Amino acid sequence: MTEQGFGQLNSELEEFAGQIADQVQSFLVALKAVALEADAGRAIALLLLEVSQISLAGARLGAQVDFRPHAEYQPDVGPEADVDELRLRLAEILGPVDTYSFVFDPYVPEVVESLLSDDLTSIASDLENGLRHFRLGNHAEALWWWQFSYVSSWGNLAGAALNALWSVVHHDRLDAEFTGEDDRVAAANEMLESGPTPRG
Repeated sequence: MTEQGFGQLNSELEEFAGQIADQVQSFLVALKAVALEADAGRAIALLLLEVSQISLAGARLGAQVDFRPHAEYQPDVGPEADVDELRLRLAEILGPVDTYSFVFDPYVPEVVESLLSDDLTSIASDLENGLRHFRLGNHAEALWWWQFSYVSSWGNLAGAALNALWSVVHHDRLDAEFTGEDDRVAAANEMLESGPTPRG
Protein backbone atom coordinates (compact mmCIF):
# COMPACT_ATOMS: atom_id res chain seq x y z
CA MET A 1 0.00 0.00 0.00
CA THR A 2 1.04 3.58 -0.51
CA GLU A 3 1.43 5.94 2.41
CA GLN A 4 -0.59 9.05 3.08
CA GLY A 5 1.41 11.79 4.78
CA PHE A 6 0.32 14.31 7.38
CA GLY A 7 -1.17 17.49 5.96
CA GLN A 8 -1.68 15.88 2.54
CA LEU A 9 -5.23 14.63 2.84
CA ASN A 10 -7.30 15.17 -0.25
CA SER A 11 -10.98 16.04 -0.01
CA GLU A 12 -12.04 12.40 -0.26
CA LEU A 13 -9.87 11.38 2.69
CA GLU A 14 -10.97 14.44 4.66
CA GLU A 15 -14.53 13.24 4.21
CA PHE A 16 -13.48 9.73 5.20
CA ALA A 17 -11.84 11.07 8.38
CA GLY A 18 -15.06 12.88 9.24
CA GLN A 19 -17.08 9.70 8.75
CA ILE A 20 -14.78 7.71 11.04
CA ALA A 21 -14.88 10.49 13.64
CA ASP A 22 -18.69 10.41 13.58
CA GLN A 23 -18.70 6.62 14.08
CA VAL A 24 -16.18 6.88 16.90
CA GLN A 25 -18.20 9.61 18.63
CA SER A 26 -21.36 7.55 18.26
CA PHE A 27 -19.69 4.50 19.80
CA LEU A 28 -18.32 6.44 22.75
CA VAL A 29 -21.67 8.09 23.49
CA ALA A 30 -23.49 4.77 23.18
CA LEU A 31 -21.02 2.94 25.42
CA LYS A 32 -21.56 5.52 28.16
CA ALA A 33 -25.32 5.20 27.72
CA VAL A 34 -25.11 1.41 27.99
CA ALA A 35 -23.18 1.81 31.24
CA LEU A 36 -26.23 3.56 32.67
CA GLU A 37 -28.65 0.83 31.58
CA ALA A 38 -30.66 -0.82 34.33
CA ASP A 39 -31.71 -3.64 32.00
CA ALA A 40 -28.85 -6.09 31.41
CA GLY A 41 -30.64 -7.76 28.50
CA ARG A 42 -31.07 -4.45 26.70
CA ALA A 43 -27.42 -3.60 27.44
CA ILE A 44 -26.25 -6.81 25.73
CA ALA A 45 -28.39 -6.07 22.67
CA LEU A 46 -27.10 -2.50 22.42
CA LEU A 47 -23.48 -3.58 22.84
CA LEU A 48 -23.89 -6.16 20.08
CA LEU A 49 -25.12 -3.41 17.76
CA GLU A 50 -22.50 -0.82 18.72
CA VAL A 51 -19.51 -3.17 18.57
CA SER A 52 -20.71 -4.38 15.16
CA GLN A 53 -20.83 -0.82 13.87
CA ILE A 54 -17.41 0.19 15.19
CA SER A 55 -15.95 -3.02 13.78
CA LEU A 56 -17.19 -1.90 10.36
CA ALA A 57 -15.40 1.42 10.85
CA GLY A 58 -12.24 -0.51 11.72
CA ALA A 59 -12.53 -2.69 8.64
CA ARG A 60 -12.80 0.46 6.52
CA LEU A 61 -9.60 1.75 8.12
CA GLY A 62 -7.85 -1.57 7.56
CA ALA A 63 -8.72 -1.49 3.87
CA GLN A 64 -7.38 2.06 3.42
CA VAL A 65 -3.93 3.34 2.51
CA ASP A 66 -1.22 3.24 5.18
CA PHE A 67 -1.41 6.59 6.91
CA ARG A 68 1.88 8.15 8.01
CA PRO A 69 2.14 10.51 11.01
CA HIS A 70 3.76 13.92 10.72
CA ALA A 71 6.48 13.26 13.28
CA GLU A 72 8.02 10.45 15.28
CA TYR A 73 6.02 11.43 18.35
CA GLN A 74 2.31 12.18 18.56
CA PRO A 75 1.30 15.80 19.20
CA ASP A 76 0.19 16.50 22.75
CA VAL A 77 -3.60 16.31 22.89
CA GLY A 78 -3.96 16.34 26.66
CA PRO A 79 -4.54 13.57 29.19
CA GLU A 80 -6.35 10.37 28.31
CA ALA A 81 -9.95 10.05 29.39
CA ASP A 82 -10.53 8.33 32.74
CA VAL A 83 -12.46 5.14 31.94
CA ASP A 84 -12.27 3.44 35.35
CA GLU A 85 -15.84 4.33 36.30
CA LEU A 86 -17.07 3.19 32.88
CA ARG A 87 -15.21 -0.11 33.26
CA LEU A 88 -16.65 -0.77 36.71
CA ARG A 89 -20.18 0.05 35.61
CA LEU A 90 -19.95 -2.24 32.58
CA ALA A 91 -18.57 -5.03 34.76
CA GLU A 92 -21.52 -4.60 37.12
CA ILE A 93 -24.06 -4.75 34.29
CA LEU A 94 -22.45 -7.72 32.52
CA GLY A 95 -22.02 -9.64 35.76
CA PRO A 96 -21.48 -13.38 35.18
CA VAL A 97 -20.99 -12.98 31.41
CA ASP A 98 -18.23 -10.39 31.78
CA THR A 99 -15.52 -13.07 31.76
CA TYR A 100 -15.07 -14.86 28.45
CA SER A 101 -12.47 -16.81 26.46
CA PHE A 102 -11.23 -16.31 22.92
CA VAL A 103 -8.43 -17.27 20.56
CA PHE A 104 -6.08 -14.28 20.34
CA ASP A 105 -4.54 -15.32 17.00
CA PRO A 106 -6.28 -18.02 14.91
CA TYR A 107 -2.97 -18.75 13.18
CA VAL A 108 -1.21 -19.31 16.50
CA PRO A 109 -4.16 -20.77 18.42
CA GLU A 110 -4.00 -20.05 22.12
CA VAL A 111 -7.11 -19.55 24.18
CA VAL A 112 -6.96 -16.57 26.54
CA GLU A 113 -9.42 -15.34 29.15
CA SER A 114 -10.51 -11.73 29.25
CA LEU A 115 -13.20 -9.37 30.53
CA LEU A 116 -15.69 -7.67 28.25
CA SER A 117 -15.66 -4.62 30.53
CA ASP A 118 -11.86 -4.32 30.19
CA ASP A 119 -11.84 -4.86 26.44
CA LEU A 120 -14.69 -2.46 25.70
CA THR A 121 -13.07 0.33 27.71
CA SER A 122 -9.70 -0.39 26.07
CA ILE A 123 -11.37 0.03 22.67
CA ALA A 124 -12.94 3.26 23.89
CA SER A 125 -9.56 4.61 25.05
CA ASP A 126 -7.93 3.93 21.69
CA LEU A 127 -10.80 5.53 19.79
CA GLU A 128 -11.00 8.54 22.09
CA ASN A 129 -7.29 9.26 21.63
CA GLY A 130 -7.76 9.51 17.87
CA LEU A 131 -10.86 11.64 18.31
CA ARG A 132 -8.88 14.23 20.30
CA HIS A 133 -6.41 14.49 17.40
CA PHE A 134 -9.30 14.92 14.98
CA ARG A 135 -10.96 17.65 17.02
CA LEU A 136 -7.70 19.61 17.07
CA GLY A 137 -7.57 19.50 13.28
CA ASN A 138 -4.90 16.78 13.08
CA HIS A 139 -6.97 14.64 10.75
CA ALA A 140 -4.14 12.64 9.21
CA GLU A 141 -2.74 11.99 12.68
CA ALA A 142 -6.18 10.82 13.80
CA LEU A 143 -6.49 8.48 10.84
CA TRP A 144 -3.00 7.11 11.44
CA TRP A 145 -3.78 6.43 15.10
CA TRP A 146 -7.17 4.85 14.46
CA GLN A 147 -5.70 2.65 11.74
CA PHE A 148 -2.59 1.68 13.72
CA SER A 149 -4.50 0.93 16.92
CA TYR A 150 -7.12 -1.03 14.96
CA VAL A 151 -4.49 -3.29 13.43
CA SER A 152 -2.43 -3.62 16.60
CA SER A 153 -5.08 -3.75 19.32
CA TRP A 154 -8.71 -2.74 19.24
CA GLY A 155 -9.65 -4.55 16.04
CA ASN A 156 -8.87 -7.90 17.65
CA LEU A 157 -10.61 -6.94 20.89
CA ALA A 158 -13.71 -5.77 19.02
CA GLY A 159 -13.87 -9.03 17.09
CA ALA A 160 -13.54 -11.09 20.27
CA ALA A 161 -16.08 -8.98 22.16
CA LEU A 162 -18.52 -9.18 19.25
CA ASN A 163 -18.27 -12.97 19.22
CA ALA A 164 -18.81 -13.12 22.99
CA LEU A 165 -21.88 -10.88 22.78
CA TRP A 166 -23.20 -12.93 19.86
CA SER A 167 -22.70 -16.08 21.94
CA VAL A 168 -24.86 -14.68 24.76
CA VAL A 169 -27.64 -13.93 22.28
CA HIS A 170 -27.12 -17.31 20.57
CA HIS A 171 -27.59 -19.28 23.78
CA ASP A 172 -30.63 -17.23 24.71
CA ARG A 173 -32.41 -17.41 21.36
CA LEU A 174 -31.62 -21.01 20.45
CA ASP A 175 -31.52 -22.43 23.97
CA ALA A 176 -28.46 -24.38 22.83
CA GLU A 177 -27.13 -27.07 25.09
CA PHE A 178 -23.58 -26.28 26.05
CA THR A 179 -21.40 -28.73 27.92
CA GLY A 180 -19.50 -26.93 30.63
CA GLU A 181 -19.86 -23.31 31.66
CA ASP A 182 -23.51 -24.09 32.43
CA ASP A 183 -23.76 -21.40 35.08
CA ARG A 184 -22.60 -18.70 32.68
CA VAL A 185 -24.97 -19.78 29.94
CA ALA A 186 -27.89 -19.91 32.39
CA ALA A 187 -26.99 -16.44 33.62
CA ALA A 188 -26.82 -15.15 30.05
CA ASN A 189 -30.26 -16.57 29.31
CA GLU A 190 -31.70 -15.00 32.45
CA MET A 191 -30.16 -11.61 31.63
CA LEU A 192 -31.71 -11.55 28.19
CA GLU A 193 -35.20 -12.70 29.15
CA SER A 194 -36.37 -9.13 29.58
CA GLY A 195 -34.31 -7.70 26.74
CA PRO A 196 -35.84 -6.40 23.50
CA THR A 197 -36.37 -8.69 20.53
CA PRO A 198 -34.98 -7.08 17.35
CA ARG A 199 -37.24 -7.05 14.32
CA GLY A 200 -36.60 -9.83 11.84
